[in-house]
Amino acid sequence: MTSDKIRRTFLLYFEKRGHKIVPSSSILPPDPTVLFTTAGMQQFKEYYLGKPSPYGNRVASCQKCFRTSDIEEVGDTNHLTFLEMLGNFSFGDYFKKESIEFALELLTKEYRIPTNKLWITYFKGDPSADSGQVVPEDKESQGIWQKLGIPGEKMFGFDKKDNFWGPTGAEGPCGPTTEIHYDLTGKPCELGKECIPNCACGRFIELWNLVFNEYYQNREGKLTPLEQEGVDTGMGLERLVMVIQDKPSVFGTDLFEPILKGIPGQDERARRIIADHIKGSVFLISEGVLPSNVEQGYILRRLIRRAIRYGKILNLSQNFLIPFAKQIGEIYKDIYPELKSREADILTVIQNEEEKFEKTLEVGIRETISEITKTGQLTGDIAFNLYESYGVPLEISKEITTGKGIKVSDMIEIEFRKAKEKHQEVSRAGAEKKFGGIGKEVNYEATKLHTATHLLHQALRESLGTHVKQMGSDITLQRLRFDFSHSQKLTNEEIKKVEESVNQKIKEDLRVEKKEMPYSEAFQSGALAFFKEKYPKVVTVYSIGKFSKEICGGPHVTRTGELGKFKIIKEESSGAGVRRIRAILESGV
Repeated sequence: MTSDKIRRTFLLYFEKRGHKIVPSSSILPPDPTVLFTTAGMQQFKEYYLGKPSPYGNRVASCQKCFRTSDIEEVGDTNHLTFLEMLGNFSFGDYFKKESIEFALELLTKEYRIPTNKLWITYFKGDPSADSGQVVPEDKESQGIWQKLGIPGEKMFGFDKKDNFWGPTGAEGPCGPTTEIHYDLTGKPCELGKECIPNCACGRFIELWNLVFNEYYQNREGKLTPLEQEGVDTGMGLERLVMVIQDKPSVFGTDLFEPILKGIPGQDERARRIIADHIKGSVFLISEGVLPSNVEQGYILRRLIRRAIRYGKILNLSQNFLIPFAKQIGEIYKDIYPELKSREADILTVIQNEEEKFEKTLEVGIRETISEITKTGQLTGDIAFNLYESYGVPLEISKEITTGKGIKVSDMIEIEFRKAKEKHQEVSRAGAEKKFGGIGKEVNYEATKLHTATHLLHQALRESLGTHVKQMGSDITLQRLRFDFSHSQKLTNEEIKKVEESVNQKIKEDLRVEKKEMPYSEAFQSGALAFFKEKYPKVVTVYSIGKFSKEICGGPHVTRTGELGKFKIIKEESSGAGVRRIRAILESGV
């Protein structure tokens, strides 16, 4: 079976059983407490909490996911950054019995996976939970599996670490899980009978995770029972294809083989990392992510530059990533046609980042090696300087250094974090000094300009698309500077449209309202929050009429009519994939 047929078979199976097939949501979730969509249930999160589902109470999907937690494992047989997650979901409809029956029937009847290859884990209870609450053993799932013919010697209980899932983000629905593992080799390692699912030897691969949402976990970790029970399952498509196509790794499947064919060299791990990272990069760029030094942009930059680094190990030529990016568009053209329609933009971003990294890497390495000779090792301070000055991620600095036989400080992670925090404190102090000014009039002018950035932000999103997000800003007494994510120079027509939109809202003299509310309530209300700092429990939300709503520290004017006339004086590049607008406020409208 091809990967396309395996994907279609899953969705058709559940469609025939009353599930609405819902398209994949974006890799970029609306929840600002998380960087990426990591599971299929994220787009359905609110339906587990009682909000009526527009799709009905049974849905299924194939969700695009991105997981940074697995980035260091990429290169083995089954870990990836970008993956597709097959899942079926129930919001107060069926529960454990039907979920387990569906899973076993699909795997053994539709996909014809031998039952004797399947091993089961379940939640054994967690009397020592951090919250102090006792979560009981999931005996119900054990009983269901036994009735379906799974012998007791192939079922094992695990604690919260392995068999309790969620929540996604800071809080949300969660619950015990039962997992289906596939026996790849049929042979135990030296542990003998102790070689069971979750053994580190690689004999087993986790195939399907069935989550039974029974609890809500708040930000303090306290669990309370949900009013309605829910089912959330997730099965990685790539792992399923690996099993059905009988390949030794996910990289041997038809989802990766066409890419790997074009990557020469004997270092298998390096080849796999390049294939994974370029695929993840293509999908991130297709959704508007651009390389930067913060948040999703930092992850994208890290992927591209890490792929380049491993390309150098394999002695690949410059701009070697471009043909692989094109190949990914071919693999997924029927499933995700946007990869082909946006191919020119995707290739431009990759090529620009590749060229930029090539220019800075050599200089950065030379200066860093010079610094290292003074201390005899790579320290967190030196690594942060390389990151801040040349955009080289910490992980790549470590790889470069160890590759040259130079010692890496045992405390490098802590040292790097402290250097970064110190830099942020200095930057924040400078910004506060600049913004605060020296008197009441200066404060008022800065306040007007700051309020104007909210209008500008929303006007850009409405004119150019919701991929636009603030990447930085700077305010003086005379003007505002606003950096935002966008890959192309704005046309004169686009600049005029944005300018007119802001001035229209100024003319409407909209009221600027300030409200303090719990963060979860602010998020549910649709307030924008693009900077992933650790939000307090209570945040301040500024709403400008019905036009703009953002979590912000302020200050702002009380009505937009105070701003005068908004005028863009310059639009320019501020880096790869980042544009910059400079604007002023003039008296009168």
